[in-house]
Amino acid sequence: MIISASRRTDIPSFYSEWFVNRVKEGYVLVPNPFNPKQLGKVRLTPDVVDCIVFWTKNPAPMLHKLEALKDFKYYFQFTLNPYGKEIEGNLPSLEQRIDTFKRLADKIGKEKVIWRYDPILTNSQYDTAFHKEAFASIATRLKDHTEKCMIGFIDHYTHVRNAIGQQGINPLSSKEIREMATSFIQTVPRSIHLDTCTVKVDLRDMGIPAGMCIDKGLIERIIGSPITTRKDKNQRDICRCIESIDIGTYDTCRNGCIYCYANTGKTKLSRNTLLHDSNSPKLIGFVQDDEVIKEREMKSLRSNPTLF
Repeated sequence: MIISASRRTDIPSFYSEWFVNRVKEGYVLVPNPFNPKQLGKVRLTPDVVDCIVFWTKNPAPMLHKLEALKDFKYYFQFTLNPYGKEIEGNLPSLEQRIDTFKRLADKIGKEKVIWRYDPILTNSQYDTAFHKEAFASIATRLKDHTEKCMIGFIDHYTHVRNAIGQQGINPLSSKEIREMATSFIQTVPRSIHLDTCTVKVDLRDMGIPAGMCIDKGLIERIIGSPITTRKDKNQRDICRCIESIDIGTYDTCRNGCIYCYANTGKTKLSRNTLLHDSNSPKLIGFVQDDEVIKEREMKSLRSNPTLF
């Protein structure tokens, strides 16, 4: 099985100690997003976990903990954007994050660190000219430290429209998207392959394929074995990712990004932050008497799991 850690929150940045504790214990309890009283028990053992996909904007707190994952295969989706604090409020400087990116790639291999330039948004400050220059600059600096860049474009989720509207961020026009994409194609180093995240914005006619964040081909390359899997039915139709189990919890990410789909309000985030305990099997709080634990069916997706 593939573990996603996590689309719902930045585990490497804020909850790496908790995650390492869960690996040591061999399991994690994950609330059902639609029924929080129902907890799924997910095994975190190498015999059933084929690969872990980490999603992060700042994995620096996890760099010295990677030895705890020596028995697992994994890679990172590392979002590296050039915005200021008014857009991504609680991140280290761009310089610090580029340095972290390079250190991580040098430690685990550049094929295992995917650069996400996502979401692309525009306003009076971050216009198309800004993105052309910023993308080219970051790409040049990462050319020896990654093999792939995933580009994505902002979604105007209902609960973030007020916040992004206050920053003058409007829906992107097709002209803006294609103008930036043309520049990205021209300036990205040959060592970095360019994909879009999802097929919502289709740039295949420009030579940019629709990629997969949880990528069957990359996982097979990393683990050294074919896997049998299918598209993740729990993701949107425009998403091409293969199936995985997400172990995160909504309303727990403290990166402070105004466009975030995973946080629905500051009150919930503040409450959840106070309830977190790195020794709990749950990301937020401890198991309560009225909660029901159900073991998730877990099995390796490898064609010949006995070899590993």
